[in-house]
Amino acid sequence: MSDSSRRPELETASVKPKLTKAGSQEDMLAVEASPYVKFAVLEDLLNAARANSLWPLTFGLACCAIEMMAAGASKFDLDRFGAGVFRPSARQADVMIFAGTISKKMEPVIKQLWDQMPSPKWSIAMGGCTIDGGPFKYPNQYAIVEGADLIVPVDVYIPGCPPRPEALINGILKLQDKIKAGRRHKA
Repeated sequence: MSDSSRRPELETASVKPKLTKAGSQEDMLAVEASPYVKFAVLEDLLNAARANSLWPLTFGLACCAIEMMAAGASKFDLDRFGAGVFRPSARQADVMIFAGTISKKMEPVIKQLWDQMPSPKWSIAMGGCTIDGGPFKYPNQYAIVEGADLIVPVDVYIPGCPPRPEALINGILKLQDKIKAGRRHKA
């Protein structure tokens, strides 16, 4: 059996294109390497790496935090989606998950933690209380922030009271799609 009958793909790859005056050595190299090497924009590669290695901040505010903990536990296992490494420090995290009611006393703390997070960074608002105040929203109330987006820019909203762990996983997948597409808040 000859080499050409065993490996026909090598014959097609070894055909060299003719270069015109406008052609260059780089063009020829790209054509020759195209069956073996896929060229991508560096930013696309970085976004894919960022999306598949999210490090959420360990930051629970109220009852939604229990659902966030359940999503990280063995039954739902956020590690499968590249987001299971909850970090204890804002300086090590790149995703802030707002899980619960945000009180006015926590507002400056949240802003300080957000400022300590390195860029690029993203946020997820989880639950009705976080998104718009939930059942604590009424005229002349003084203790609750009516939406996390009043403090920091929010990338993904997860509705529910409380949202199930599956909803958080879906929100993380939506955030990953957003990151891979190159859309993010610049802090």
